[in-house]
Amino acid sequence: MRICLVHPAGSNWIAGKKDLATVANRMVPLGLLSLSAYLKRAGHEVFLHDALGPRPLSGLEANAKAILAHRPELVGFSATTSSFLDGVALAGRIRQSDPGVKIVFGGVHASALGAELLRGFSDIDFLCIGEGEETLSDLAAGLDPASIDGLVRRDGDRIVTNPVRMPLADLDDLPFPDYEGLSGFPRGYHLPLFSYVHAPGATMVTSRGCPYRCSYCDRSVFGQSYRYNSAEYIYEHMKHLRRRFGVRHINVYDDLFTAHRPRIERLCELLAGKPLGLQFNCAVRVGQTDDDLLKRLKKAGCLMVSLGIESADPELLQRHKSGVGLEAVRETVSRIQAAGLRAKGLFMMGLPGETEESIRTTSDFVLSLGLDDMNMAKFTPFPGAPLWATIREEGLLINDWRLMNCLNFVFVPKDIASRERLDELYNRHVKRFYSDRQWRRKVARRFWQHRRSLWRLLCHAPSFLAARRHFEPDQTR
Repeated sequence: MRICLVHPAGSNWIAGKKDLATVANRMVPLGLLSLSAYLKRAGHEVFLHDALGPRPLSGLEANAKAILAHRPELVGFSATTSSFLDGVALAGRIRQSDPGVKIVFGGVHASALGAELLRGFSDIDFLCIGEGEETLSDLAAGLDPASIDGLVRRDGDRIVTNPVRMPLADLDDLPFPDYEGLSGFPRGYHLPLFSYVHAPGATMVTSRGCPYRCSYCDRSVFGQSYRYNSAEYIYEHMKHLRRRFGVRHINVYDDLFTAHRPRIERLCELLAGKPLGLQFNCAVRVGQTDDDLLKRLKKAGCLMVSLGIESADPELLQRHKSGVGLEAVRETVSRIQAAGLRAKGLFMMGLPGETEESIRTTSDFVLSLGLDDMNMAKFTPFPGAPLWATIREEGLLINDWRLMNCLNFVFVPKDIASRERLDELYNRHVKRFYSDRQWRRKVARRFWQHRRSLWRLLCHAPSFLAARRHFEPDQTR
């Protein structure tokens, strides 16, 4: 079968502003690449269309024309909440030109909302719920849709949800993602600025699922199970990226990269014993990191370690990310840096229960940690997250899917006066971190290491300067 897999654009920056997200961090659509590799192994002809790629087409007509040029029999969309409506508009335009093409949507938004999406959007024929490799492969093979687990389908005027598909038992059975099918890879895709020394870069996911249940995390696709690739598989995957594409740095985007200690020790042993000439970043969980493991990561080529911290307010932590304590955070950051690794803190502003006082507390705590980098997400309630069911009781919800991208506040907690006030507090906090003298001295000492990031900043200076002005506090208040 001829299949086109589509990554719709959506909204990735602040409404009304130039989209800088892809300039600072253009990510490979790994989910689509995994689907493509799986389908190609089954003998199908697959084409990838990344609407957020290095040379994005402008407008609905241009994107539809590019997809239709492949003469697909099936078009699959992998959509986030913020990109779903763009995907639907594109699907409608494709359907107009070719009424016979089958259209299927998958990804986190489809998995979270399920059948109601088919009721609301007539141009979608099927939804893939959960992991898509086997479900989409069965559909492409021509099996009766009624027999395919993990599928939501139309049966006349009825919407039918088939039985849930069991998760893949052995992730090592998956082929490596179809990087070859992605136009512009790797040079056209960029890791976050200042997160790497060498280029080009790539991203990897070496596990699926998470046994923890943070209030804000949508686990609709992979569920609560935790499965992972073996150390040997990861090493071969890294070697493939290094030798086939010249990749010099990899960001590993696992939620729990170090959760299974033996596989990480084995991977570090392989990378230290047979170096590939690349560095990598990963995330660890507070309380699951000791000096021995950090030394192993450093020796294996790890550059930076991220920690999900979210807030410095104990009550917010207890409610939204239990098991993480502030003293343990401080100790873990110290251990990471003592091992010669960089420490990046991941935070979230605007959670239910947030107050101006908790924001100030978090801002002070962030500066006190002496982090090498920081990311502050704008809390976004997603339909598949545990707190979604009661979110309207916690404050004001702006249920605009296009803005649900962690870059816009669509929820305002009860104790924050307005969305505008929340934006002002966010901008002030972000500027405070990047204006901190201690952080700036660290960056200055690494000036030459980060010449590639600095060059990107220089090339896009007008856009970045405009973005910087967005984070200037309003001095009239």
